[in-house]
Amino acid sequence: MKNKKKLPPNRLRMKDVVFHLLVIFFGLLMIYPLLWMLSASFKTNAEIFTGLNFLPQSPTLGNYIQGWKGVSGYNFGRFLGNSLFISVLCIVGNVISCSMAAFAFSKLKFKLNGILFSIMMLTLMLPFHVKLIPQYIVYNTVGWVNTFLPLVVPKFFATEGFFVFLLVQFMRAMSNELLEAPRIDGCNTFQIYTLFIMPLAVPALVTVAIFTFIWTWNDFFSQMIYLSDPAKFTVSLALRMFVDATGQSTWGGLFAMSCLSLAPLFVIFVGLQRYLIEGITAGSLKG
Repeated sequence: MKNKKKLPPNRLRMKDVVFHLLVIFFGLLMIYPLLWMLSASFKTNAEIFTGLNFLPQSPTLGNYIQGWKGVSGYNFGRFLGNSLFISVLCIVGNVISCSMAAFAFSKLKFKLNGILFSIMMLTLMLPFHVKLIPQYIVYNTVGWVNTFLPLVVPKFFATEGFFVFLLVQFMRAMSNELLEAPRIDGCNTFQIYTLFIMPLAVPALVTVAIFTFIWTWNDFFSQMIYLSDPAKFTVSLALRMFVDATGQSTWGGLFAMSCLSLAPLFVIFVGLQRYLIEGITAGSLKG
């Protein structure tokens, strides 16, 4: 085989410098809207639309103080609490129900296993808007509209096909012999699921929890459909209330609370990034 020509150290170093400069440039280009929003949160309403400088000329915390007071007589802490409450319940529901469904599809033998799994996969192609009207009619009939129940209860019935598929791929990579040993020792199916499957599937379960939190926290459409009482509003709906169609919009408060609402997402994503990558790639590499 012919030896490949090695680049001189100076050219190699210059190539690395150019590469990193391009990465930094496009990275700053992508996060510029977030940086602008963070800067605007410290500006007055007048400076936001008339000032040409990126940095605030007279930084102020008034937007955060005013924004925290909230709207419709409720401070922003209540909206954060509502979003956190819904997100936690959705995480618990998805982790429990989707892991049970994935365990059944991947490790249990029963009739129509393949057919039911195929039907579940087909639901991934079904747009959310197709189910919206029938679901609303059902929830309105049982009196769940303007409550948290339509947003939380479906999560306890493995309605998120993507998470079921993700966990199925992860659990299929587990050795069947590893699960036969506890069965020989007298463990029943539920004990195998709780004592062996769940601990081994922690990376995938953390991935499910992270995605559930991000999607639920950022959700606007379904919360707008089912919630009408300002006392039950989430962060997404509360931010919308800062913009008034009559022109009395509090833009500074909107940007300030938007930055505040992004903080939990940033902390969770950065802190659990290792588990997120491991949970996504493990099934694809082993399956």
